[in-house]
Amino acid sequence: MKDSTVAGGRSRAGGDPLGPNSEIGRKLKQYYDELVSDDVPDRFAQLLAQLETAEPARKKD
Repeated sequence: MKDSTVAGGRSRAGGDPLGPNSEIGRKLKQYYDELVSDDVPDRFAQLLAQLETAEPARKKD
């Protein structure tokens, strides 16, 4: 049986260079995109705002 890949894992036939790992990469990208596009919960946004106002006051001390 002849190996159809070249150095670097690229397929000579022009197929997917990552083989079975491409599905994992696709799923991870999909999950990341969904995570980034989610809205920040109101309570978390409030806590961040409180932290931002508290930081300048803390630096003055």
